[in-house]
Amino acid sequence: MLVLKSLDINLLKREKTTLFSFLALYSFLTIIIISIVSFLYYDFKKEIMLQEKRELLHSYSNDLAMILKYMHINFDTQRYYPRDGRFNSAIYDSDKQQIFSLLKNKRIEFDKVSYIADDKIHYIARPESHYLGTKYMIIEIDDDKLWLIDLKQNIMIYGFLAFLFMFGIGYFLLNLFLRPLKDALMLLDRFIKDTTHELNTPVSTIVTNMEMIDTDTIDEKTAKKIKRIDIGAKTISNIYQDLTYLTLNNKIISQDESLDIAKTAQQRVEYFKTIAQGKMVDIRLEINDHPVLVIDKNKFSKLLDNLISNAIKYNKIKGTIRVSVNSNNITVQDTGIGIEKEKISRMFERYTRFNKSAGGFGIGLSIVSIICDEYNLDINIESELKKGTKVTVSW
Repeated sequence: MLVLKSLDINLLKREKTTLFSFLALYSFLTIIIISIVSFLYYDFKKEIMLQEKRELLHSYSNDLAMILKYMHINFDTQRYYPRDGRFNSAIYDSDKQQIFSLLKNKRIEFDKVSYIADDKIHYIARPESHYLGTKYMIIEIDDDKLWLIDLKQNIMIYGFLAFLFMFGIGYFLLNLFLRPLKDALMLLDRFIKDTTHELNTPVSTIVTNMEMIDTDTIDEKTAKKIKRIDIGAKTISNIYQDLTYLTLNNKIISQDESLDIAKTAQQRVEYFKTIAQGKMVDIRLEINDHPVLVIDKNKFSKLLDNLISNAIKYNKIKGTIRVSVNSNNITVQDTGIGIEKEKISRMFERYTRFNKSAGGFGIGLSIVSIICDEYNLDINIESELKKGTKVTVSW
């Protein structure tokens, strides 16, 4: 979240996913490194503890060796194996077979000098003289675990500090790597704002003057040329409005009103008829009810414009579009190219396009999604490849 807040621009969902994935992977690798270091530290501290105990255990083994020597010399009268309150012990022969044992833990590692066996510490001595056949003497004392408690505290404290330090480095590197992307997106954002600002006056002038031309008073050839200009002007106007909405979305204050959905749909269908005819697409409006919705007129018009525009853009030549207004929803259904079901969930992602030949920037449905989220409208897309798409907006 800190990384996302540090960016001055809105990143795409896939970019956010990339950021989270990077942080998750980086954190996972950091934890692995800290775990490996902690294990090595544990092994180091264990060896230090055993070294510290070794002198004491060696002293105990000398005491046991003296008693075994006495028993060996006086075996006829002294056959009772010695006990000592300070330690337990055992003796083994050269074949590592037990002669006698008082050990609590029976796990013996003959290739080591000292080691930890569960909650016991074992020390293996090899006396020079094999009294009573003894090749190995094992001394056993309790492990008080004090060194382990101190070790765990150190690992938790220093491990956490190391994780924070590594995470800080990761945060710095991530921002460093993202800086070119951030600069590029800011440049693109500034370019879009400047471009839309410059387009405003000429586009508005063209559209306004086109609407003032009376095509009934001119010849058919000129009327067709004017119609093509009208289609181009309206297409540019629609793109301009989309770009304006994206760049000014956070600054647009909604002017909600009781909006006649059927009337608005009729106006927008009429607006797009010229564009639809240019592609030989038949657009029809079915008004089954006259619902009233409290919503900003411009935003709802923009929502409907993008749905109709997409239906025209991705339709077939001589295809049809049916816009239906019902009591609690409006649908836009076309006979176009359709889309695979697995791709439907990604249709609302900004700049996502699945058909590169149809043109556009991949921002229309992103705007539709933003408006639907603002007014708690439900949007559902049904599509079948090569048969068409149906979009339903419900309230």
